[in-house]
Amino acid sequence: MSTAADQLQIRHLTPRIGSEITSDVETLLSGRVAAQIRATLEQRGVVFFRGLQITDEQQVAIARTLGTVVAGEGQDGIYKISLDDTVNQRAKYLKGSLFWHFDGSLQPYPNLATLLRGVTLSDTGGQTEFCNTYAAYDDLPQPEKDRIAGLRVVHSAERSQYYVTPEMSYDEIAFWQKSATKECPVVWTHRSGRRSLLLGATADYVQGMPVEQSRALLARLRDWATQPQYVYRHEWRVGDLLIWDNTGTMHRALPYAADSGRLMHRTILAGEEPLR
Repeated sequence: MSTAADQLQIRHLTPRIGSEITSDVETLLSGRVAAQIRATLEQRGVVFFRGLQITDEQQVAIARTLGTVVAGEGQDGIYKISLDDTVNQRAKYLKGSLFWHFDGSLQPYPNLATLLRGVTLSDTGGQTEFCNTYAAYDDLPQPEKDRIAGLRVVHSAERSQYYVTPEMSYDEIAFWQKSATKECPVVWTHRSGRRSLLLGATADYVQGMPVEQSRALLARLRDWATQPQYVYRHEWRVGDLLIWDNTGTMHRALPYAADSGRLMHRTILAGEEPLR
């Protein structure tokens, strides 16, 4: 049972997205405030704890108070995000994180949320931006909501790789075309009844619509969802622990040098709601 001492101090950073939470490590590890964190996360999209300075083990333990940690994610629940291929063998593909996306678009259950901790920062760049796709949908004019209701989009890993390597070789295209595609609604109606937009770098084309017309529509919706009023940019400090709701946001990292030493430790919470 929560006590008055367990009540979180929450400061909203923009009207529509992003909140800073003040708490201590012991309280977070206890799980007593997990329900408050999850409720805030669902409403605000992104929450963070400034300079928490925790260990990998504590990060995973905090994650377990909030949901189910994805098995096989890195080592013991920690995946190292770096553009240095001596640290991460998939560094080349992580360049896709520089473009707006949400995680798990090709999975039956997209990731619920992600915990990300700043370990080493780049001297310039490397901020992370998030946009609230619930708020972006809510603010669409009704004729636009009517127009996109029921539309379904094919998502593919191949499509996202064109952002990273616009002129892929035949072998590269053949490799990515082996990956499964998934048909998703443009508007995700959640079990809560709320609706969010499903867009991002893996979104290829709208079913039943000419490719050119559908990609123009997807780009227009992306531009709408990433307007300043829906976006929070996190300026990292070493030790920050940030959590985002993957089901109601998109995110991207801002460019930084591959040799900058930037290193983030990530823990993913497994999805709880199917995407149909």
